[in-house]
Order: sequence, then C-alpha cells, then structure tokens
Amino acid sequence: MSAEIFKYLCLAGYGLATLWLSWIGMRKTRNIRGFAIGNRDMNPYLIGITTAASVASTATFVINPGFVYVHGLSAFIHYAVAGGGGIITALLVLTRRFRALGEEGGAITVPDWIYRRYQSRPLALFFALINLMSLAFVVLILVGCSLLLAQLFPIDQQTALVLIAVFVFSYVLMGGTYAHAYTNTLQGMMMLGISLLIFISGWHYFDGAPLQALNAVDQNFAAWANPDSDLYFSFFSVFASGFIITFALMLQPHILTKMLYLKGDGDVGRFVGTTAVAIVCFMLMLFVGFYARLSGLEVPQQDAVVANYIAAEFGSSEAGRYLLAFIGITLLAAGMSTLDGILVALSAMVVRDIYQPLSGDRPFQEGRGLLLSRIVLVVIGVVAVWMAYDPPPLVGLFAQKGVYGLGAASLVPVLFGILWKDAAPAWQVGSAAIIALAAHLLFTFAAGVSNPSISAAYGILISVGYFLAIQLWRRLARGSRPEPLGNGGQTNTNFNT
Repeated sequence: MSAEIFKYLCLAGYGLATLWLSWIGMRKTRNIRGFAIGNRDMNPYLIGITTAASVASTATFVINPGFVYVHGLSAFIHYAVAGGGGIITALLVLTRRFRALGEEGGAITVPDWIYRRYQSRPLALFFALINLMSLAFVVLILVGCSLLLAQLFPIDQQTALVLIAVFVFSYVLMGGTYAHAYTNTLQGMMMLGISLLIFISGWHYFDGAPLQALNAVDQNFAAWANPDSDLYFSFFSVFASGFIITFALMLQPHILTKMLYLKGDGDVGRFVGTTAVAIVCFMLMLFVGFYARLSGLEVPQQDAVVANYIAAEFGSSEAGRYLLAFIGITLLAAGMSTLDGILVALSAMVVRDIYQPLSGDRPFQEGRGLLLSRIVLVVIGVVAVWMAYDPPPLVGLFAQKGVYGLGAASLVPVLFGILWKDAAPAWQVGSAAIIALAAHLLFTFAAGVSNPSISAAYGILISVGYFLAIQLWRRLARGSRPEPLGNGGQTNTNFNT
C-alpha cells in the first residue's frame, strides 16, 4: 500500500469513526438539555480528556507554534508556562463550586448560570450576546484546519475550508454534547500520541543544549523577555498577562460547561487530574516553533509553521510519509475537538439565552428546543465559513482580540459568583464586565497595544479593582462583606431555579 492511499484511508477511518460516535451520541440526545450538557452519565476521565482537547485545539497545535517560531523563548513561556499555569489554576479554583451551583440551579449554559446566580435576565442576555465573540475562535480553527488539509491533499484552502465545515457541523448536528464528548475522547487520545511523538522526534535539534541552540539563532530569541518583540517583551507581557487571560479563558462556555457534565463532587479530582496531565502533554507541541527555526526552515506565513514543518520533517522518506498522514489527520482532529465544543455551546446559548427569553420565556415543547439549536448551528456555520473564507493575515491575533475580550468580561461575574457565598447585585458585576470589555477594546484599538493578552489583562485588573472598591465601600457603609468560600463549601441559598 502506498503512502498516498494510506493517507486517504486514515482520513476515511477517522471520518467513519467520528460519525459512528456521533450516531451513538444522537441516540442519547432527546432534548436541548441533553444536547447542551448531556445527562451527567459520562466518565470523569472521558470528560477530562474532552476538556483538555477543547482547551488545546488548533491554537496550541497549529497556530501558537508560529509565535514561538517568530518570537522565541518568550512566546513559549507565555503560552506553555504562564498559560498552562492559568489553565490548571482555574480548574482547581472553579470546578467544584461551579458544578455544585450549576447542578442546584439546573443551568445548561454560562449565561443561564449567570441568570440563576444573579437573578438578572438583562445581565444574562448581555453575556449571551458577547459570547458570540467566540465566532472569532471558530474562524481561527477553520483557517488552521483548512491550511493543514490543503497541505495534505491536492485541494485549495477555500475548498478545504468548506469540506471541514460541512463535516464538523454535520456530526455536531447529530449528537450535540455526546457527539462532542465521544469524538473528543478519540481526538484527544490521538493528540496525546502525536504531541509526544513530535516532541521526542525533534529534540535532536537542541543537540543536548537547548539554551545554547536558541542562543545560536539570536540572543533575544533565547531571552525570557524578547526586546525585539512587540508582543512578549516584559514580565507582564510574557508571564502575568498570559496567566491572567488564560485563567479568564477557562470561563468560556465551551470549557466551563464541561464542569456541568460531572455527576458529583467525587468525580472532580479525577476530572481535574486527567485534564491537567493532558494539557501538559499538549503544550509540548509548542516546541515545533523551536524545531522549525533550528532546522533552518523558512516559513513566510507564520500560521503555516506547523504544516510546513511536519511536511519537511516527515515527507522526505516513504516511511515518514505514512507517519505524516497520521500526524496530519491528528492535527485536523485537534482543531475539530474545540470547534465542535464551541458550536454546541453557541447553539444552545442562542436558543436558551437569547431566543427563549426574547420570545417570552415560555417552556419549549418536547424536542422544539433541540430543533432550534440545530437550526442555529447551521446559521453559525454559514457565518463562520464566510468570515474564514478571506481571513486576516495573522488569524491568531484576530481570534485573540475577540475571545480575550469575552474572557475579560466574564471574569468578575463568574469568578466572584463562584467564590463568594452571597451573590453581589447584578448591576455591580454587570458594570465590571462592561468596564473590562471596554478597556480591552480601547487598549487594543485606540492605544495600539499589539498583544491582546496585555489589553485583556489590563481590562481584567481594572474591572477587578473597580469591583473590589465597591465591595470595600459596601463594607464600610454596612459593616459587612461577602465571605469567600475557601474550600468550595455550601452552595448559595439565593441561587434559585
């Protein structure tokens, strides 16, 4: 069997396995609740791999290694060390309490959770609308996957884009959360194997002395803060902003709602541990940026570093071409593993948190909410493909500007809604969210801050400072304050259905 035939067989096998798992998921999906979060009957290890695959995605496997290729060690620290630390910290801080509150209130989306926590429909509607900024990340994934598919097969990028969109949207339409979780488990296991393989296979480029090898490229390329970079040039831009915004990004609907899949508190430890181990392994893909630079590979398009590297590294021999086929399919799976989660979260959110409240908040007839979620999914797909058809030059920064704004706006309402026993008034968390988003946009578009993580971190710090100042004023005025729950204690009795 030739390597070319093997490549097509790999793609066909992956496609058939995905559709089969989606069909299994479809049999378990009978209403919008099952479509959005399942029936809480999934294994915590499965949910952990699903979550890690959703977090890593095309950004870690395809796009972010390009930043390491251009900016060096500072970009690696920003994404792997600071970002990885933010992810694991968020899991430890948020999971148990968010799951408990969500279970008590019956929430199925993040805006729905916010409504039940703060008893404010306008605040929930605001969050549902700004969560549409997740479309920017959908565009990133579609562009990254289309670059890979066009590299692997003799088709142009636009055709690859349409094929990927049709495939992913089809299997998500079938099974919702179950399709997403089951396929993500398959995709996550593939991603674990390939990230370890690529990391080990390229280690020889360091020649036993990683820092010396990086210094040979350029002294600033090997610096923890790169003075030549307009993105990663100081402690705040490299580490602090990376940690803050990645923590906040864990509040995205397609990630945070995974905690609602868990059956009980007994599953939390296994879920967090599985997710953390998988994330650390996935971050090894960032070494591709180093390997491509040390190998002397010239890549004019930063977003295409990974696609060019694997083609050059594994495409020169017959045996390597067999491996290249499997690696390419796995990198496609990495993108789809997040794309399907975002699509499930967005479609459920549009129906539950925008359409239903605006139509009078009447309960859906059996199956109607599920049908509407699937219709919305198709509309989202058409819009996303249109946006990705002619993407901006650096799609990674384009996606960050949108998604980081969402993360900045979400931090105060979700974090303090989880950690504090008594929910703050809705106007306080709502105004903090608006301040965070506005500050991010102003620093990005008016002040000319190049790194979206810096502008988003500024917005977060300003909004947190504003919110805590209000709480201090309330304490001085009333002689009391909300009490933090240090160990995820009892749920808030004000969190009503």
